[in-house]
Amino acid sequence: MLVYNSKLLNAPVLSVQDSGRIATVSSTIVDPDSLKIIAFRVIGATNTEGGNILDARSIREYSTYGLVIDSSDELIGDHDVVKIEKVLELNFSPIGLKVETKKGSKLGKVTDFTVTNDNFSVQQIIVKRPTIKSFLDPELVIPRAEITEITDYKIIVRDEEKVIKERALKEDFVPNFVNPFRKTEPVHSPADSQNPADIDKQ
Repeated sequence: MLVYNSKLLNAPVLSVQDSGRIATVSSTIVDPDSLKIIAFRVIGATNTEGGNILDARSIREYSTYGLVIDSSDELIGDHDVVKIEKVLELNFSPIGLKVETKKGSKLGKVTDFTVTNDNFSVQQIIVKRPTIKSFLDPELVIPRAEITEITDYKIIVRDEEKVIKERALKEDFVPNFVNPFRKTEPVHSPADSQNPADIDKQ
């Protein structure tokens, strides 16, 4: 299942040990090399000794209730994990980056992106169109497969706009924020919907 990055912001961080909310997500930390959220910066942490970084690998479950971890001890500092520290030093975020094709056609700027709810890898970028082009086509949804290069200032995609639009429309995706662990409704047989009194008459 895919979820918008913007939906992850302000999501509660829940601790199994503490039986409740211990912090709130304030921002996501994206590794530009793997295009994956590797950590979350949180605020309002009850355990101030640990830090305010949540390593994505510490997350047990993700649902509409929030990010579930074992305990507040999972929160770490900026320098506790080398990989996270290096990404923090890059100060990278896809949001706001310009998007262009390989031929130099300007498509717009990234306003959001979607990630999988299991390993938080980026799957699509949402691009707001330039003012002149936004009247007929306010935004583009560009699949990860079209991205060929990422720099400090822009994202370069493979195909021209028309091809990108066609491929995005074929994506089997409806962004939402639902609980993937919710039980499905039981399937009823036609007899289940009959009135008990009617069954007795048969």
